[in-house]
Amino acid sequence: MQRADFIETVQRKVAVSAIVPSAMRGQGKGMVASAQGFLASLPLTRIPASHAGRFRDWLDHQTETLVKRLPTTPRRWGAARKALNLFLRDSLYNQYLSQNFGLSRVEPWLEIPLDGAVARGLKAAAGRGVLPAWPGVKHLTCDISDEYQRFASERARSLGLDRVHLDIYLWLQNR
Repeated sequence: MQRADFIETVQRKVAVSAIVPSAMRGQGKGMVASAQGFLASLPLTRIPASHAGRFRDWLDHQTETLVKRLPTTPRRWGAARKALNLFLRDSLYNQYLSQNFGLSRVEPWLEIPLDGAVARGLKAAAGRGVLPAWPGVKHLTCDISDEYQRFASERARSLGLDRVHLDIYLWLQNR
């Protein structure tokens, strides 16, 4: 097996294991398979690692591209963003993908995958009235996501972490 074939297989495996039915519960029929297929072929070599703004533009573009490929209507921005963030986090945690694509360079910019458990943890840490009401992944918008991501960055910084890693703690505490 060629190295490139191996990396493609590992990426497919990470896509399938990151996007499980329980992570996409209630997001619509076909969401899991659609997201897995999109992420398995996501060109990780094209992730901009030179600037946070370029990375964010890339992430926003990939989110919109995945939204358009979802089989359900209405197509949900929150579900697409969660799928991307789960996949990118798990790709960072996979030594083969992380090393092959230099994902440690974008680690500080990766977002925490937002869901109800993570939102409860962030709201508890923030205190009353700091974060907006959690609408659920199904109704999550870019603006509300940004508010949660900003607070997650502050919270993670206070713990000496990048925000993507808060997911481990908050998900385990609030599931």
